[in-house]
Amino acid sequence: MNLLDEDDVAILKGIKKIQPKKTSIKKDLIVAPAVVEKKVVFDYKKIIPEEERIQVNKNIPLNPEKYQDFTEEKYPHSLNFYDFEVFPFDWCVTIINPIEGSLVVIANNTPALIKYYKKHKDQFWVGYNSRTYDTNIMKGILLGMNPKKINDDLIVRGLKGWQINKDFRNIRFYNFDVYTKDSLKTKEGFMGNDIRETEVDFNINRLLTRQEMNQTIKYNIHDVEQTIEVFRRDTYLYDSQVQLIDTFGMPIELISSTQAQLTAKILGCEKKEHDDEFDIDIVPTLHLKKYIYAKEWFENKKNLDYKNNFEMNICGVPHQFGWGGLHGCPEEPLHIKGRLFHVDVNSYYPSQIIRYEFMTRNSNNPGRYKGIYKYRLQLKAEGKKKEQAPYKIVLNGAYGMMKDKFSPAYDPKMANNICINGQLMLTDLLEHLEPYIKLIQSNTDGLIVQVDDNEASIEKFKNICHRWEHRTGMGLGFDEITEIYQKDVNNYIFRFANGKLERKGAYVMELDDLNYDLPIVNKALVDFMMNGVPVEDTINNCNMIKEFQKIVKISSNYKNGWHNGEYLTDRTFRVFASKDKNDTKLLKCKYPIGTLLKGSGSDGRRYAGEKFADTADHCFIINRDVNGMEVVKQLDKHWYIDLAKKRLEDFGVICSNNEKGGLF
Repeated sequence: MNLLDEDDVAILKGIKKIQPKKTSIKKDLIVAPAVVEKKVVFDYKKIIPEEERIQVNKNIPLNPEKYQDFTEEKYPHSLNFYDFEVFPFDWCVTIINPIEGSLVVIANNTPALIKYYKKHKDQFWVGYNSRTYDTNIMKGILLGMNPKKINDDLIVRGLKGWQINKDFRNIRFYNFDVYTKDSLKTKEGFMGNDIRETEVDFNINRLLTRQEMNQTIKYNIHDVEQTIEVFRRDTYLYDSQVQLIDTFGMPIELISSTQAQLTAKILGCEKKEHDDEFDIDIVPTLHLKKYIYAKEWFENKKNLDYKNNFEMNICGVPHQFGWGGLHGCPEEPLHIKGRLFHVDVNSYYPSQIIRYEFMTRNSNNPGRYKGIYKYRLQLKAEGKKKEQAPYKIVLNGAYGMMKDKFSPAYDPKMANNICINGQLMLTDLLEHLEPYIKLIQSNTDGLIVQVDDNEASIEKFKNICHRWEHRTGMGLGFDEITEIYQKDVNNYIFRFANGKLERKGAYVMELDDLNYDLPIVNKALVDFMMNGVPVEDTINNCNMIKEFQKIVKISSNYKNGWHNGEYLTDRTFRVFASKDKNDTKLLKCKYPIGTLLKGSGSDGRRYAGEKFADTADHCFIINRDVNGMEVVKQLDKHWYIDLAKKRLEDFGVICSNNEKGGLF
């Protein structure tokens, strides 16, 4: 059965480009009726013979020019990018293998899937969030199970694959998951790509029609293509995983493991029970006097609860201590130029593990960690950055796995030793530096300080730091800063003496293809604070629509979106501020608009929906591809100028000629 027409095949082979429909921006979305809560009960035992369902088994050759970066030499285990779509009585999967140059679509055809699997079971399979979902759907179908039942067990009931069927573990399946954070659709949005979704209801309690299956397949193919695009932009994840396996001589099937699981195996960890979680060992090298209360607080049995924390002023700056780390900064935002230093403790947690023997007691070979640490330092000294990667993963992953209850390395006492002593040793350093510095901020593994602009003061400052290094066994790095803007401890931008910028926090962080939200506002803030460029110039001189995008997603807590008087079936939106006052807000809705609310505190109010943060009161939506698209007349640039100025105010910067506009 040919559900894809000639144009579809030509597009997939790269011969023909997708032509956007000539629709207005307002009509670029799929409209849905108001949602009425309706519980659907599925009969998982109901069996519909596959021959009664629409079946597909199609293999389409790819255009090799589109996949020249995928070669057998680079990927000797091959790569099958895949994604499943599951309905009550139908399922489909798209598999793209760029090394073999094939695109395979299989729907409701278990024998075809089994045949493909048997041919490719020794190869790698790559998906997005596939470790927890697609892998289990695949294994279930291979075992003859109902994929809808598996889908609901995973999503609705929250079960793990091994809880659904223990035989899943016996099926060879080398899955690599490219998921990091955010949904695939959100990442597609960041890349500027088409984020429109199928309007076919995944809970439709009947067989799909040919038209519905055709649409499902098109969107399924699109998602697999987008998974490839994410993989291309984040190959480090794959390369480091393979390098980790190869470096430590582990079996290749561990490609399916997380890096934390691999680290536990490398260090020979076996699950052990411990009952001394809060029996903290304070390091003997600690020298605290003025701020001794910090040590005493952690030793007080009344505080042995992860919910507890405390505050105290250090160097005249409020600090918060707790079971998760230390941070402190002035209460008001600041802008400072002068002799500033970023003082960073080199590999703070790994250094503590080695110096004070805080390695997980579950490791059968704790000495191996020290060997990895020394070898990584050797590679670093030789300038071999790529070769360091697998060793760095092991070193940095050790602390996190000690806190993971499901890890064979779980040892909360040792994790607490590292975290608490880290805070106390930094407090120790600050106590000794206090007469000679102005503290800008403290965080988990470092400080930013200002020192008087004379060589005697700087030498005194560094001498104190060196004595601390010698006493504690930790190492410090010193980088000079010439200027800093700081909103708080997690939001700042500064310039190193060599001109390089350090940027942290949503307002100013460096963006990339997989994290590209309100980029023009980000750029306007950085250009103003670091280069003195008025925000109006940055924003008004930009004419590419993608730079103004805000990507929002409706979570599972909401039923659908609402805009311009209509309910929408898409779950992810690319939103822009609009000059047209007839354009409404974009709302996320738990109930139909106007529903009479009942219960405590409702006061007879009617439900009005909820507005997304950082979106305009008047907005329009473009969910199709916007790469290369210029701004439209409808775009309200003044809203972005106002937002940029509001964010600058959060940094303590008041712009001149601050005209209040649509934001306020």
